Amino acid sequence: MTKKWVAIISILVLSGTAAVAEGWAEKFKIVDTDGSGTISQTEWEANAAKLKIDPVPQFSAMDKNNNSSVSQKEWTEAEKMVNAFPVSCKSSTESWCPKGY
Repeated sequence: MTKKWVAIISILVLSGTAAVAEGWAEKFKIVDTDGSGTISQTEWEANAAKLKIDPVPQFSAMDKNNNSSVSQKEWTEAEKMVNAFPVSCKSSTESWCPKGY
């Protein structure tokens, strides 16, 4: 019986991870309005509000190589950063963590 529950939980966790990843991939497409495969700062500023991401990462924080565009690899790293934010807040005793996290 335990093996059955482990299998069910594993499937649920993996399917949730895929859904989250897919959501971010779709968000990338929303912002990459010219279809270039990268997000320019102009595209980011024009479309970031459409994403409903909380907290919204700063463009400069995502653009790790400072080439004025965010690649899909940098986007994936930003996703990790955003997903880690609530966890960091919950473990923090500092005042920088907004209420609700």
